[in-house]
Amino acid sequence: MLPPLKPIMMRERVSLIFIEYGQIDVVDNAFVVIDKNGIRTHIPVGSVACIMLEPGTRVSHAAAALAARVGTLLVWVGEAGVRLYASGQPGGARSDRLLYQAKLALDDTSRLKVVRKMYELRFGEKSPERRSIEQLRGIEGARVRKLYELLAQRYGLKWERRKYDPDNWDGSDLLNKCVSAANACLYGITEAAVLAAGYAPAVGFIHTGKPLSFVYDIADIFKFDTVVPVAFQTAARPPQQQQPERAVRLACRDMFRKEKVLARIIPTIEEVLAAGEMQPPTPHEEAVPIAIPNAESIGDVGHRS
Repeated sequence: MLPPLKPIMMRERVSLIFIEYGQIDVVDNAFVVIDKNGIRTHIPVGSVACIMLEPGTRVSHAAAALAARVGTLLVWVGEAGVRLYASGQPGGARSDRLLYQAKLALDDTSRLKVVRKMYELRFGEKSPERRSIEQLRGIEGARVRKLYELLAQRYGLKWERRKYDPDNWDGSDLLNKCVSAANACLYGITEAAVLAAGYAPAVGFIHTGKPLSFVYDIADIFKFDTVVPVAFQTAARPPQQQQPERAVRLACRDMFRKEKVLARIIPTIEEVLAAGEMQPPTPHEEAVPIAIPNAESIGDVGHRS
């Protein structure tokens, strides 16, 4: 009898894949995509961090259960992966880390320290002293606009402003479409990493009020060193791509592997939260102890073993 399936660590996985127009099922114990002609394509689900499911896909109960067992995030998205409809949650299963994250976010002093560390990691220098989070956001916004301008100059592209309307994808220009598609790739693997580390995607420090607020916080640290340059580079290639979103995805996938981005996200999360200088909360004395210890796992701490 084969041993039960267990998740492997994020740093050992490939980043993400997109699937469209197919039935996703488990056949002969394998995770497969079956196209309209009945042709099966095997997906090594346990070695992928995130699978983005586009319009035209259907997922069986067995496939969703297998993805959950091996700790692979399934995300149902719209065209080009830029509109999130729903996602599975294979991780985030650590109450101690969820309480630790919430404790940091609710304390004004610790939250400011976390935000300052995010600023430092994003821009390579310490944030200005005696600034509120609102003031830091203003400084950050000005620097981000300048970074877009510099990238446009480097690749000889026209850049006016960031424009993204999820209800009118075709209303964006080519460059904005490429940036949106690239961001979607980064958000997918970042959410997978946040869950694998045992934290909540919704509990942010800079962003707030969204299901993925903390994902946006962490992704922003990496954005201008990873996916945004890829988007500009792709948009600058002559002739213009007939499917620019697909070209961006492939380029992001290759860059994630080359730069080992998945291996860097979870350590960055821990470094950012540690800047808040708080100890994780201890269980209450009256709490009921664990009756059945968790099985030993080779995955990350947030994975459900």
